[in-house]
Amino acid sequence: MEKIRNYEELTSHGDIESRKVVLEIAEKTLLRLDSRRRIKSIMHMDGPILHIGTKSWDLSKKRHVYLLGAGKACNHMAMAVDEILGDYLTKGIIIVKIAEETDVFRHTDVYVGGHPLPNEEGYKACLKILELVDAAGPDDLFICVISGGSSALMSCPLPGISLQDEIDTTDVMLKSGAGIYEINAIRRHISAMNGGMLAKRIQSRGAEMIGFGISDAVGNQATGDIGVPYKDYASTPIGPDKTTLADARRVIKEYNVAHRLPKTVVDYLMNVGEEGETPKAFPENTYYRINTLPDSCIYAKEIAEEMGLSAVILTSFLEGESRDAGSFFASIAREIQTYGNPIKPPCVILSSGEVTTQILDNSLITGHGGPSQELTAGFALLAHKAPGICMLSIDSEGTDGTTLVAGGLTDSATYPAAVSKDIDLHAALRGHACYEALSALGDTIFTGNTGTNLCDFNILYVPERPKK
Repeated sequence: MEKIRNYEELTSHGDIESRKVVLEIAEKTLLRLDSRRRIKSIMHMDGPILHIGTKSWDLSKKRHVYLLGAGKACNHMAMAVDEILGDYLTKGIIIVKIAEETDVFRHTDVYVGGHPLPNEEGYKACLKILELVDAAGPDDLFICVISGGSSALMSCPLPGISLQDEIDTTDVMLKSGAGIYEINAIRRHISAMNGGMLAKRIQSRGAEMIGFGISDAVGNQATGDIGVPYKDYASTPIGPDKTTLADARRVIKEYNVAHRLPKTVVDYLMNVGEEGETPKAFPENTYYRINTLPDSCIYAKEIAEEMGLSAVILTSFLEGESRDAGSFFASIAREIQTYGNPIKPPCVILSSGEVTTQILDNSLITGHGGPSQELTAGFALLAHKAPGICMLSIDSEGTDGTTLVAGGLTDSATYPAAVSKDIDLHAALRGHACYEALSALGDTIFTGNTGTNLCDFNILYVPERPKK
């Protein structure tokens, strides 16, 4: 398989036929979501004329054309633009989470930033970007490619707040139990790049901007025609920000984190005036939305039905504690297999969203992991009660939590296998060490960069109960 690189290992044990079903659906879905393919389907050059969907630009009238980008799917997005523009591209600067040997760029400098926590290289890249923007003028064009993860990768704190302050703020908020919108309300208001601040900087130079975005926000509509400019684009470094200073202050109070956050951050957010608010509109910019969170389930449903399976999209709004979500899916599978509610087996249940893992005390951590791995471990604890059921959960960009694997795959045979190998899944969940447990079972999924970034993507397969 092109996307799932350890397919043979994953199908060498457990409920093999069930595993093959979910892996085939996942593979074909990731191929359809690949942003490199999607951008190239709407963007091409005709001489000096750049065509993107329904709009065109004459690059012979531009002094410089720049490519800027950040995000966990930025590799594939930027490769498409770099390849299509060729020598019309003056310079590119992008910040990625993982640089792959297969990434090929002609005119683009690649920096490896930190995610989920910012790092020094991402900060240095941001300074290079701001230097380039500050030298631009009205005859310049910026093409920006942004996907989820840019808030950490494109880390550039405001004066008076250090990089370490931003790192500590991100770490505290990710473990607070807050949702991503709430976390971003804080991160965007202490950044010189995020929350539309990069677009504001470009706007101040009179330069034109074209933005390509992948939206991983829970609640956004499916994409539709990606070649038509999207009028309601929001958030990330290049779009207007929907969060407010009031939101940031509310989050600090509701999650009781003022004493855990750096003092410089709390003091700034609680005392800054309207000058600290993020921009709320960029009507002069052109935006294209390449993917949104519901797309993964929509494509997976089509693929499952092409395979002859009944499929239901349960939700694209999945949030909450990851291990509890796993137990919930196991309960659904048992209901389907036993009583045929709400759908008869064999069937596929699809979901997407962004589950989280609350960690209030770092001393409890005994290993590594991420929400998708915890979800599948939680699923495994009950899955042995429904023969053949199988659950795949991945962070669709290819890295889950603090690991380099995309997520996990467990089935009704996983828990008995863990018991036989003295692998304690309960302890793994308590210690947030599901990576070590699932790796020992051969149940982690490795993809590398997938070319998309739509948060969590989950596939549950429920076969008919075997006849006695």
